[in-house]
Amino acid sequence: MNSELLENDATGLAALTRNRQVSPVEVMQAHLDRIDAVDKKVNAVVTLAGDALKQAKAAEAAVLAGRPLGPLHGVPFTAKDSIDTAGVMTQRGSPIFRGRLPKTDATSVARLKSAGGILLAKTNLPEFSYWIESDNLLSGRSNNPWDLERTPGGSSGGESAAIAAGMSPLGLGTDLAISVRGPAAQTGIVSLKATHGRVPMTGIWPRAPRRFWHVGPMARSIRDLALAFSQLSGPDGMDAFSSSAAPFDAGLGASPGRALRVGWMVGPGFGPVDPEVAGTVRAAAEALKDAGCVVEPVGIPALERDFALDVFNRLHVMEMKPAFAEATAGRGLDEVYKMARTMLALPDTSMQDYIDAEQAAERLRDGYAEYFTKYDALITHVLPIPAHKHGVDTFTIDGQTVDATYLQGATVPLNVTGLPGVSMRFGTSKEGMPINVQLVGSWHAESTILHLAAQLESLSPVRGLRPAL
Repeated sequence: MNSELLENDATGLAALTRNRQVSPVEVMQAHLDRIDAVDKKVNAVVTLAGDALKQAKAAEAAVLAGRPLGPLHGVPFTAKDSIDTAGVMTQRGSPIFRGRLPKTDATSVARLKSAGGILLAKTNLPEFSYWIESDNLLSGRSNNPWDLERTPGGSSGGESAAIAAGMSPLGLGTDLAISVRGPAAQTGIVSLKATHGRVPMTGIWPRAPRRFWHVGPMARSIRDLALAFSQLSGPDGMDAFSSSAAPFDAGLGASPGRALRVGWMVGPGFGPVDPEVAGTVRAAAEALKDAGCVVEPVGIPALERDFALDVFNRLHVMEMKPAFAEATAGRGLDEVYKMARTMLALPDTSMQDYIDAEQAAERLRDGYAEYFTKYDALITHVLPIPAHKHGVDTFTIDGQTVDATYLQGATVPLNVTGLPGVSMRFGTSKEGMPINVQLVGSWHAESTILHLAAQLESLSPVRGLRPAL
């Protein structure tokens, strides 16, 4: 029974609980047992929630008493260790915050709890949520369940590894440039970076630069992303960026009553892409075409004029450095890891470069706005390569040598513009690693891309594959 529970998604577990086919206690214990069995290899979990079983027993009592149940009643969930959890340590991947115990939940955590979810554990991340690998001085390095010699990504790498390894059915990650979509791609799970502001960032650090930060769900199925997003979205009265929009269809039935128009591209404008990855994007596009969508290769000239990664770098360094400087002030080198040191050593952006980058960001938004007058969605790659070995700083991709920041080439445009994107698996590399594609929609069009993602999921040649740990 335990293996069946671990293979189920959050939506399925909630249904089993509602129908009294399984107890929330059984579900919670199965996931705790799985953590005990495999996390020594993966190192995804930082802290267990000490009252998880107690909360599961309370959830069981509510079912037996016939009380109203939330849509995630009794379902365990995990959260990246930059997201505040009341009474459970949130240490942000740094000895500077060792033992930090928040008094209140982040809005995102509180909303999953209000839906009936039960916090199971906190998951690993890079120092201060800042890098494409999840490694730090406090809790060490997380490993990819598909190949322990490879990274599960960053900054939500512990979260992606935990879900892929069956330790959690649902989680919360954060995304500054790549950080829920990239890790999902490296471990073959699914994730959603919604339109900027759809999910409040209240209770999450760092908040600068707030206009690029997002918090979003990570899971094993598209229907779980839709269900979680339906509970997470909406203003909270504390994050001024948080916004409302048209009602969201968590049932994934959204359709405009016509064939959806979808473009696909792997460049130019994103940097070099491995042919295997490009082939997976093309295969996903063909699958949607066969499913009745109008699909064609496209280009977005704005991405060719202004390289979004360069725009992002010129803007976010200026805004993020003060938060890092404040956190590390007066601290010894034994408490500050390589990424904070790197950030603090970067030169400030000149005011003229900053203004130029702001104008470039506006051009990128305009370019996407024009694109979405003609198309309902865009398919791209998430990462230009599958999950890589630990500690690699440079890559040769399709004959071009680039540094590690180029892995963000197709994801960071959505942070600069605030557009929503879904990361989902549709292929496998010759070395057996997952390859995900990214479905991009217009602002507040989460229903459209989740609807398309659900179609694509049903057609996926790799659906149901799990790492053997």
